[in-house]
Amino acid sequence: MFFALLRLQADGLRLALLGILTTLFLVSTQVAQTPSPRVDSANRTAGSPVAVTWPTADGTYTITNFRFGAGESLPKLRLHYLTLGTLHRDSGGHVDNAVLLLHGTGGNASSLLAPQFSNVLFGPRQPLDITRYFLIFPDDIGHGSSSKPSDELHMRFPKYDYDDMVTSQHRMLIEKLHVDHLRLILGTSMGCMQSFVWGETYPDFTDALMPMACLPVPIAGRNRMMRYMTIKAIEDDPGWHGGEYTKQPIQGIRTAAELTMVMGSAPLYLQKIAPTKKVAEAYVDDYLAKRVPPMDANDTIYFTDASRNYDPSAHLDRIKVPVIWINSADDYINPPELGIAQKYAPKLAHGRFVLIPISDATRGHGTHTQAEVWKDYLVELLKESEKK
Repeated sequence: MFFALLRLQADGLRLALLGILTTLFLVSTQVAQTPSPRVDSANRTAGSPVAVTWPTADGTYTITNFRFGAGESLPKLRLHYLTLGTLHRDSGGHVDNAVLLLHGTGGNASSLLAPQFSNVLFGPRQPLDITRYFLIFPDDIGHGSSSKPSDELHMRFPKYDYDDMVTSQHRMLIEKLHVDHLRLILGTSMGCMQSFVWGETYPDFTDALMPMACLPVPIAGRNRMMRYMTIKAIEDDPGWHGGEYTKQPIQGIRTAAELTMVMGSAPLYLQKIAPTKKVAEAYVDDYLAKRVPPMDANDTIYFTDASRNYDPSAHLDRIKVPVIWINSADDYINPPELGIAQKYAPKLAHGRFVLIPISDATRGHGTHTQAEVWKDYLVELLKESEKK
């Protein structure tokens, strides 16, 4: 059929066909060269997204004598991170394709490799295609394989906060990865709050910000109450021993996990998947069976309290880059009826706030990881913030 078409006498048609064939060849070549994530179906549950193993590179950077904002210091602060893709520099030698992806409280560098996030964003011709972008996933201070209280210092570990996390991320980028500029910062939950801190502290370091599932005001009201209850549940457990326990204070940790489940829950979704007493109770038992064993009491206290002095509200005008800030209407932690987002979004010079309506696709606070729900906004932000 192709040869018959090529024999057409009209030069215009012949040239057009050649152009189409060339385009198809280039697209197929790009797909062939794209790193192929490995499908991991061993632990997949029915109805869940297909899990894949992305070709991440693993790294660690140690900062000597890191000084925390509260005045304490650590002789060696270990920062662990993962990367995906290849770093690229423009004609001036500056990095132009790095994206910083920030996890939530209690998460780690692998949190945003979850299939409902990574499968939707990282593949060929997707918004954060790893053949185009260099993706960076840090373990924040107190999380994952980075330095944390459970290493050895316990409650003597420096009292870190979000400012310390952002400072350490910046130093890791500059000193270890030699990244002098970011194309985008996308942060979820705690990472959302860090995105606002980033935008104010280093206003020229990134082209765009996408904070998801947070508010740019002090943690107060019900949010702080639940954090306080989490901390007190652990500290009041007789097995805590001021942080010098030989085995985890299980009742305190269990209560902390239960509060976390409630805070992150989505009523519509839970009603749908647990329509009976038996199913609902089994869901809780399964959640706690998975959530409680890896938890550490001191680490939980520290990362729960790291938000204690967070407050970017007074300096949102320092953020000059394009911002699309997204919350979901069923977010129990950041409920829309507070009206906070509507009040503060106008203070962003080039930003806007998007409230995702409740639907079968939203997951309460966890909507920040359901990329299919909001990926079109990411595409819009990347287009808006492109260098002209």
